[in-house]
Amino acid sequence: MTVRRSAATLAASAAVLCAAAAPAAVAKPSPTPSPSAALPAGLYGTKDPTYDGVWRQSLSFLAQKLEGVTPAAKSVEWLTGQQCADGSYAAYRPDTSVACDGKTVRDTNATAAATQALVEIGGHVDVVNNGVRWLKSVQNEDGGWGYTAGAPSDANSTSLVIGALARQGQRLPDITTPNGKTPYDPLLALALPCDGGEDGGAFAYQPDKKGKLVANADATAAAVLGTMGKALAVGNNAAGKAPVCRPGAVRTPEQAAQNGAHYLVGALAKTGHLDLPPMPGAADTTPLPDVGNTADAVVALSASGHQDKTAKPVAWLKKNSADWAAQGGPAAYAQLILASHAVGENARDFGGVDLVARLNAAGPAPASVVTPDPSADTGYVSTEKDRVHSGDDVIGGVWWYIGIGLVVAAGAFFVISGRRKNQQS
Repeated sequence: MTVRRSAATLAASAAVLCAAAAPAAVAKPSPTPSPSAALPAGLYGTKDPTYDGVWRQSLSFLAQKLEGVTPAAKSVEWLTGQQCADGSYAAYRPDTSVACDGKTVRDTNATAAATQALVEIGGHVDVVNNGVRWLKSVQNEDGGWGYTAGAPSDANSTSLVIGALARQGQRLPDITTPNGKTPYDPLLALALPCDGGEDGGAFAYQPDKKGKLVANADATAAAVLGTMGKALAVGNNAAGKAPVCRPGAVRTPEQAAQNGAHYLVGALAKTGHLDLPPMPGAADTTPLPDVGNTADAVVALSASGHQDKTAKPVAWLKKNSADWAAQGGPAAYAQLILASHAVGENARDFGGVDLVARLNAAGPAPASVVTPDPSADTGYVSTEKDRVHSGDDVIGGVWWYIGIGLVVAAGAFFVISGRRKNQQS
């Protein structure tokens, strides 16, 4: 992106749109619409929504729900109204009275993000189910998804769709192609082995023209969530353990997720932030800090059980993200809120900035605002359907139940023993 979409944007713009693409609105300011192009009343942000209207609206809703904010009804209606009759979403439809047709560029990223957002908001079952049906209908033969329907699978798009399917309650290993491929298979195929030097454990966005896998931090942050079957909004996972990159072929989703986390920890170790790759043909190839993908990496590390490795990047974000978010707009504020929530930080005072207030101000006045209880977690709650693929999660769950059983058995023993003593006395 930034969130999950910057790598996908480059491919889509070259192959399909030949211009800018949606996620660039987060990494760089999108152009301001001309005075004659009035923006919809329910839309978040003031910049041209052509490439990111649905995206920024969806991320805004996800972040707001984490922070106890209920979006205005007209904002939600705008998002549901963007859906095509077949369940898909384009990046933005300026006139929804015109039906989607063969010229409509159906966007898997926008569809997945909107689906996740509407699941969290609740009450839009038909819209969500239609979105899920469309996403499943355009699954590629390798099990994954590209930026647009039918485009070659990429790590970012596949991971976004996995998150949408998981949040709707789909059992991911059962979503197979005729040749038996699941959504995890293309991600495993894009995972670099751990014996590949400093890039070991990373994910590629797609194979390059020669079929080589090139490490991509953006794709890695996305794929860590994807291989875990998790969506964009994750809860505050306080667990901390050392990430381990296991040499050899990457055979399971949980192994791939941990390998990817190991790569992200290494990439963040020196400076606390990730870097933007130079634009093709740029004269100045000096790396620039990548605020958005640094926030993504924080979410991925927390979700994969390594929140203790996020202190340095979180501190860097607090110090360096304010101007970037002000330029990027609602999706950027949402991205920082997702990262803040994932590590238990206060999004209402993130480096002195009230991210929630600024996001709320980017759209219509919310229907309600309730400051969450800091001791409660309102983020991603995995279900058995989400977690069935993960050996770590399943084993953890088994041991949890065993532990509960031992506690109950011990309690029963003491009760029975006490009763026997009373009877004997």
